[in-house]
Amino acid sequence: MIVQFHDAVGSPTYPPLRGRAGGVFAQLTRFTLVGTASNVLYALAFFTLDVYGSFVANLVGVVTSSMLANELHRRLTFRAADRVRWFVAQWEGGTLALIGLAVSSLALAVLHTLFPGADGLVQVALVIAVSAVVGGLRFLALRGWVFASGL
Repeated sequence: MIVQFHDAVGSPTYPPLRGRAGGVFAQLTRFTLVGTASNVLYALAFFTLDVYGSFVANLVGVVTSSMLANELHRRLTFRAADRVRWFVAQWEGGTLALIGLAVSSLALAVLHTLFPGADGLVQVALVIAVSAVVGGLRFLALRGWVFASGL
């Protein structure tokens, strides 16, 4: 059963997590849940496309999972759909994702150099670990730059 909440004018709203809905802890919790969902999409894309090479699989995985994450962050994590347009969120969030792509691609290059026989599971684990560190920095940048107004 899906429960929908509406404000006084009938616009859909989202039920708050414990504490202030816009508080750092609530946002970080939602950010983590969105990150988990986008990492699942990333892993599916990576394993599906690994036959074309890990760099192609990484690129497609990062682009698709980042687009999903940017939209979910806009709508859910920072509740900014009314003040930040889709394109702006994709452009600015995408810029942050490109930095993450560069870092994860560098990590894959180092892995291939040091351990040329590493399988897909090791590669995905490495990229997800690097993404966790980059994700923390991304949270700060999204909160302080992309979705800053109104917080």
